[in-house]
Amino acid sequence: MISFNIIATQGFGLNFNLFETNIINWAVVIFGLYKFLPNFLGGMLERRRNSILADLDDAEKRLHEATSSLNQAKQDLATAEEKAQKIISDGKSRAEAIRLESEKRTVEEMARIKQGAASDLNSEASRVSAQLRREAAKLAIQKALAALPGKLDDNAQAKLISQSIKTMGKD
Repeated sequence: MISFNIIATQGFGLNFNLFETNIINWAVVIFGLYKFLPNFLGGMLERRRNSILADLDDAEKRLHEATSSLNQAKQDLATAEEKAQKIISDGKSRAEAIRLESEKRTVEEMARIKQGAASDLNSEASRVSAQLRREAAKLAIQKALAALPGKLDDNAQAKLISQSIKTMGKD
């Protein structure tokens, strides 16, 4: 390189002294940069570029995997929601069937209890009626036995006894 010196008394001028202007040093530095910098810097840049491309490829793969996983999760969610709706509807229909069955059994049980109560009432009425007849007959017999000795004389008693004996023989 050629350096320009401004000399106050002489004005503007060129200095062609190679050692004073450091042209050789500059030429060596520029040549070294030109020769070695592309390989060194180029290699670093190439490695960095490859690393970035690998990271981008990896990111694209992970994005694709995440997208497919998201789609699969959406499908699974939709399937799970369908199953949940089916379970809910099945549960409701089963609950309704159980309720109807329970109502039917309750009505049948009430009819059976009512029939049993009517049967118990009829048998109780029959028992009370029979007991009343027995008591009425017992009272009639007691009354008749109490009144009989005063109404029967010896002749009527003998006739009653013989008639009772005849009646027993016929049976």
